[in-house]
Amino acid sequence: MINQVTLVGRLTKDPVVKYTSDGRPLLNMTVAVNRPYRNQEGVAETDFIYCTVWNKSAENTAKYCKKGSLVGVLGTIQTRNYEDETRKKVYVTEVNVHTVRFMDKKRSEPSSELLPILTVP
Repeated sequence: MINQVTLVGRLTKDPVVKYTSDGRPLLNMTVAVNRPYRNQEGVAETDFIYCTVWNKSAENTAKYCKKGSLVGVLGTIQTRNYEDETRKKVYVTEVNVHTVRFMDKKRSEPSSELLPILTVP
């Protein structure tokens, strides 16, 4: 069996890292990915894919990316569910990100830092 996801798209908002109760960095982000075809009206539709990034990858993504940044994401699809405050069951499908690739052109401002390829250990 194979569960592998590859996405290339743009961040829909500025990434903000949160920390779990045990101190692990966590980043929830949405990646906008255009579909490879147009609908009957000739418009290219977009999917908004919910992604979860952990640890150093989460921190570096927040550090180097912003709304509109082009990223490549490698990971696996996972599903989960929970009950909301009205006791209604909510189902969530998301990408558990293993690798984030920063794909924007190098910033024009001088910097000695290279934008790394990050892999979750």
